[in-house]
Amino acid sequence: MAEKRILNRIKSVLADKGRTNLWLAEQLDKNKSTVSKWCTNDQQPTLDTLFDIAEVLEVNVSELLVIQAKS
Repeated sequence: MAEKRILNRIKSVLADKGRTNLWLAEQLDKNKSTVSKWCTNDQQPTLDTLFDIAEVLEVNVSELLVIQAKS
């Protein structure tokens, strides 16, 4: 079974900001289950949505991404 890749830090940034998945879903007018999938990295938001998330959370979009160097 393939290892699950962690591509975003949405859950971590929400925790840092003291916000919840439900709050983010309400701010973006998205379904709470969709936001939950982003936070667990089961699904990824579109690039446009990622910028919307960054704006709502008042962070640079780069803070929402996991950058991994190739080994």
